[in-house]
Amino acid sequence: MSFSELLFALLLVSLVVGVTMVYFVLSSLNRRSESEAADLARRSEAQAAELSELRSQLQLGSQSQGRASDELRARLGEAAQLLEGMRSAVVARHQMQDEARQSLRRLEAVIAGGSSRGAAGENILEAAFEHLPPEMIVRNFRIKGKVCEFGFRMPGGKLMPIDSKWTSRSALEELSQPDLPPARRSELCDRIEKDVVRRVREIGQYIDPSGTTPFALAAVPDGAYSICRGAFAEAHQMHVLVVGYSMALPYLLALYQMHLQFSRTVDMDNLQACLINVERQLDLLDGELENRLQRAVTLLSNTFAEGRQISSRIRASVQSIQATEHLDVDPALQASSAEEAAGAEAKPDAVPLLTVEALPDEPQLHLEALPR
Repeated sequence: MSFSELLFALLLVSLVVGVTMVYFVLSSLNRRSESEAADLARRSEAQAAELSELRSQLQLGSQSQGRASDELRARLGEAAQLLEGMRSAVVARHQMQDEARQSLRRLEAVIAGGSSRGAAGENILEAAFEHLPPEMIVRNFRIKGKVCEFGFRMPGGKLMPIDSKWTSRSALEELSQPDLPPARRSELCDRIEKDVVRRVREIGQYIDPSGTTPFALAAVPDGAYSICRGAFAEAHQMHVLVVGYSMALPYLLALYQMHLQFSRTVDMDNLQACLINVERQLDLLDGELENRLQRAVTLLSNTFAEGRQISSRIRASVQSIQATEHLDVDPALQASSAEEAAGAEAKPDAVPLLTVEALPDEPQLHLEALPR
């Protein structure tokens, strides 16, 4: 065998071995690819099932989301309607407040009667005093050459000066604004209080001890009254009481009742005469008790003692009668008993009193007539 043949045989063997190896490799690859394909098919089927389930869940979620979005949209629509209603209500309320403010201003002008603000206060007090008896209120009385609006008649006959002061109208209107700065609010309060003190000083000129009470009454608007703090003390030093228009009538009635209850004067001469009369009547009562009642008590005591003695004597007589077998009655005793009975019938005002006297031999009975 030559070298070429040997080489050809080796090549042929290596070719066969290579083809065999390739076949085995291809067959193993084919088997692996088939198993992987089956596994991939199973995975794809599982993923398809999961995908279909996910798709159904997405459909359900989209449906529920659609319902939720529809419900949310409906609620948002209702909220928008409510907000619109609230906005319209707020606008209407602002309009009503503006109208009420304008009405109050017109009412203030009507109450003022087209004149000064003091006339408005007078009209308010006049409406409050209509509930009182006419004799309790004196209008436009003169004191110290000045004319006071009202005078309240106290139980003693003196008048309490009453004057209305419509103070600080512009300051009160500005103070009613809700967005007012604190510094400006404090400044307005101080100005209103100073104005009230100035008006109180004017009312203090109406006090005259000879014809009025030692204090007067100043009626101011309720807004100014609620702001005042130190003005009350200054007014008290000037013997002036500060009240709001709404509290004027209750305050006057309470003051009248307290004055009626605690401010009564005492007439010492009349009191002394009454005490002397009481002492005289007590002396008469002592005399009656001593003369009549004591005498009657003494008579009753004596009668009681005599009755006790008579009962003891009767008991002794009964015992002596029981001890004897025969009781002989004395004729003289019978005659005296008949005479005493006739005398008792002739005197109906006499009360018979039975007395028993024990004799040595036998008891004897005697009747005595005692006056009632």
